[in-house]
Amino acid sequence: MPALTFGKKVCQWCVQHEAAQRGELGEDVKQPVMAAPWVRRESSITLTQVILGANVMVFIAMVIASGPSLDFTGKVMDRFGANFGPYTLTGDWWRLFTYMFLHGSLMHIAFNMWCLWDLGALCESLYGRWTFAGIYLITGVAGGLGSVAWHPLGPPSVGASGAIFGLAGALIASFYLREFSLPRVAISGTLRSLLFFVGFNVLFGSLVPGIDNGAHGGGLVSGLIVGALIARLAPEHDRPLRRVGVLLFMVLIVGGSALGVYRWRGSGIRFGSAMDAEKNLSRMIGEFQKKVQQNPQDASAHYALAHAYFTQGRIPEGESELKRVLDLQPQNAKARMDLGATYLREDQPKDAQEEFTKLAAQEPNNANAHVGLGMALANQNNHEAAINEYKTALRLDPQSRDVYYRMGLSQGQLKQYDDAIASYLKERERSGDDAELETSLADAYQAKGMTQQAQDARNKAAELKSGERD
Repeated sequence: MPALTFGKKVCQWCVQHEAAQRGELGEDVKQPVMAAPWVRRESSITLTQVILGANVMVFIAMVIASGPSLDFTGKVMDRFGANFGPYTLTGDWWRLFTYMFLHGSLMHIAFNMWCLWDLGALCESLYGRWTFAGIYLITGVAGGLGSVAWHPLGPPSVGASGAIFGLAGALIASFYLREFSLPRVAISGTLRSLLFFVGFNVLFGSLVPGIDNGAHGGGLVSGLIVGALIARLAPEHDRPLRRVGVLLFMVLIVGGSALGVYRWRGSGIRFGSAMDAEKNLSRMIGEFQKKVQQNPQDASAHYALAHAYFTQGRIPEGESELKRVLDLQPQNAKARMDLGATYLREDQPKDAQEEFTKLAAQEPNNANAHVGLGMALANQNNHEAAINEYKTALRLDPQSRDVYYRMGLSQGQLKQYDDAIASYLKERERSGDDAELETSLADAYQAKGMTQQAQDARNKAAELKSGERD
């Protein structure tokens, strides 16, 4: 047995074999047949496949809810249950469960599902279906707790990696304590692979911003604990009550940890009144400022600080932080997009044009970059170039919203009223009724001499505005 193990573990076959050698059993004693623990005895559809399918289905739903788009907004993440400290720690504890089925990008879900396919299949075959399910969910929740404890004020956390690290931790503990009757060569080789997987991802997460090391750490530690407890207290598959007892004990540990995290991190977070929200926002800015001071090279901290500044209305400070992000990560498309949008809001179209031009050169298939560039050009009265950018955006993403409306505005400025009317009608068909859209449509009808249609559009705009006030 390896060092730092306690007690002596002898399998049923060995106990009988030793008794036979001592002459305590007759020659006709029945030889026990023990199935290898890694041989599946359940149906052909594994729980690993079910969990993987659930993750993929949720990802598809997020894509559809985004327009469809692979660029998920904060609203979409929040609606689907991202683990965001200010929400989780103020009553939305269900987010500790839902976050582990969400992913932020195609690359994110592809990598996590690849890891789940390998580690999940191994873990399920060794532990059995229901023990595997308990380990996955418990360590996933523990990973969510680690995330909000690590950064209680955001950014939102999503992904199955907390639970995947939990599976890795459970297997490491079980292989080290020699729970499974696998050959020593197989155990040592798999154990080395698991240790390399954990070590590589911890190192990678410490070097690359945006990776939730809190979730990884929470999942790994809880996995090590539950794996060790099962190995020491409930290694036998034919004693399910012991397994259930261990898993319930882990639920108590995680529940106690949740209470501790709440008292440590959540007691000061409130969203009750405007004054409370302002205090919380100031506190959030202070936390991000500390992070930036401690690690000036952390681009994610600068990015979070920029948006906190914007929320508080401190536009120049937010711009400065976004510029710092781009100094550290020139290829950061989100930061460049946000900076360009900020310039548009501040009526600096030339600066916005420069940022969107860089983004379009960096990502030619980014429809939002072309929309932003079109808006910057339109604000400088270069409407022909703006229309070309809008058309490019629609070719790249035919479902883009408001693009037909903005193109109609530019076409109206160029007195291309027929084209403008066609664009407005397409926007209405796509996005529904809108007062500003109807007003612009009325102007285009009036310019064409279509008085009745113009009056109808104005009446509809007035009704929509009245409905908004009500």
